Amino acid sequence: MKRTRHGVILDVIQRESISSQEMLRQRLHAEGLDVTQATLSRDLKELGVVKRAGDGAYQRPRPGGPSPDALGSLRRTTAEFLTRAERSEQLVVLRTDSGQAALLAIAIDRADLGEVLGTVAGDDTILVICRDAAAAQALVGRLDTWRSGALLRMPVLVG
Repeated sequence: MKRTRHGVILDVIQRESISSQEMLRQRLHAEGLDVTQATLSRDLKELGVVKRAGDGAYQRPRPGGPSPDALGSLRRTTAEFLTRAERSEQLVVLRTDSGQAALLAIAIDRADLGEVLGTVAGDDTILVICRDAAAAQALVGRLDTWRSGALLRMPVLVG
């Protein structure tokens, strides 16, 4: 659902000049998606959507430049979606649950990490191409730290 909603948001702001969350919420409703303002606000932040200086309309972030708080967004997205990371030379394979790979790949791309050349995402797998083997090892270490930090904060259910 979230992935679909994100796609519709990006499509709407690409087609129309939308300058407020309420206007965007109404357009999403017309597309068959009912969202709260709080959800829409989170979605815009996760997508890295920014406002144009000239008319204040929402736009996709510029390619090549990280969105505001991109590293924080990558940390949160990693903690939420990453299930496993493995390295082979300068390549890193990341695993997520079904339908979540694109969101994590977008967060990696937007964070503009120096060790990453690019990503290719499928449904539950991401291929990350790093500059070299050392950069790949550093990336796996960083992502594992963020993922395991989230695991340590999860409540333990005793039944």
